[in-house]
Amino acid sequence: MSSVFPGPRFLFLLHRNSKTLVQAKQIHAQLVIHGCQDNSLLGKLIGHYCSKPSPESSKLAHSLVFPRFSHPDKFLFNTLLKCSNPDDSIRIFTNWASKSSLLYLNERTFVFLLGACARSASSSRVGRIVHGMGMKLGFFSDSELIGTTLLHFYAKHGDLRYARKVFDEMPERTSVTWNAMIGGYCSRKDKGNHNARKGMILFRRFSCCGDGVRPTDTTMVCVLSAISQMGLLEVGALVHGYIEKLGFTPEVDVFIGTGLVDMYSKCGCLNSAISVFELMRVKNVLTWTSMATGLALNGRGSETASLLFRMAESGIKPNEVTFTSLLSAYRHIGLVQEGLALFQSMWTRFGVTPVIQHYGCIVDLLGKAGRLQEAYEFVLAMPIKPDAIMLRSLCNACSIYGETAMGEEIGKTLIEMEQEEKGSECEDYVALSNVLASKEKWVELEKLRNEMKERRIKTRPGYSFV
Repeated sequence: MSSVFPGPRFLFLLHRNSKTLVQAKQIHAQLVIHGCQDNSLLGKLIGHYCSKPSPESSKLAHSLVFPRFSHPDKFLFNTLLKCSNPDDSIRIFTNWASKSSLLYLNERTFVFLLGACARSASSSRVGRIVHGMGMKLGFFSDSELIGTTLLHFYAKHGDLRYARKVFDEMPERTSVTWNAMIGGYCSRKDKGNHNARKGMILFRRFSCCGDGVRPTDTTMVCVLSAISQMGLLEVGALVHGYIEKLGFTPEVDVFIGTGLVDMYSKCGCLNSAISVFELMRVKNVLTWTSMATGLALNGRGSETASLLFRMAESGIKPNEVTFTSLLSAYRHIGLVQEGLALFQSMWTRFGVTPVIQHYGCIVDLLGKAGRLQEAYEFVLAMPIKPDAIMLRSLCNACSIYGETAMGEEIGKTLIEMEQEEKGSECEDYVALSNVLASKEKWVELEKLRNEMKERRIKTRPGYSFV
């Protein structure tokens, strides 16, 4: 055995982009032979195993963390939680916590675990349990890092009331904390834009007296998103000036620039959006998408095709999000022919395979234009199975345009889908009942309402913001 452990050489090999699982296993074997106890090297190896998920790599990563007869090293355990995908991180923790003492945990454990819960859509309940666990062990009393992660968890799962409670109770806040709360408000769109308004109010407080910290580029991107939702052009122009005052230049900051293009476009000031767009030296796919969508929303949809070609010539390929955004804009303003032409060009010109969202936009576009038979035939010819959202849209269009026979058929299909999935969406029953009522099929309507009662499905009452 060599007296000098070749750590730097192994670290170099672990950093190489060309490494494979076989190479990693060879390095792993050398670390075992040399009796390596260097956590930085072992942590890098765990990160590599987690980056290439497979049963074998998962087993090897676990072998580095969980020794046979003692507690795992805290650093390596936390590294495994950090590097694994969210659901795996949660499963690893729950399996280990059920067998070992929770007193062995530290602050970083809860940070990585709450981060995993935030990224996992189905882990709201687990995150709340982890919160209670951390409170019991005293990790949440004065930790700004855990507090910010906890706030982010609640915001990601839509519980803004509790996220704000965590925010207000924090003794100290960094710009990351402020951004997490403002971003939580701005990312949760609601009818009436109440959350966007709360985000703007909190931003004003941050810019005036933000605990000695100042807004960052992330703050400003969130604020621009809130302004876009509310359509406040005058406020947007003031915020643009404030951004320049802070030293952020849209010409070189692609995120600020994209936010401004989106804001001006959605506030109806297309010339300002174009001006910012043309001055930007760096553009990404979202920048081009925002500009193309802005053209469509402001009555210049005929120009989007040439912009997409400019985008491709610049070396940036339109993606699924680009076409979803554009088709949604066409649907919103009723540009049927332009929408159909764009849909056809997705694969033929840009090599993007349509997914369910793109098909849904076309069905809704045709339905709103009253071209119901064409929409119905489009659904039948789709290579993928239509979802409930698409069929619900077409059923509503049938009810509006009096196409009762087609609407009844689609409505019954929707309810069958609901029963198979054991769902209880009242909208599907309401849509079918409206179709049956318009055809004066009172006996079938009575049966449908009795079925709703048996399944305890209640219609949601309407409400107004006036």
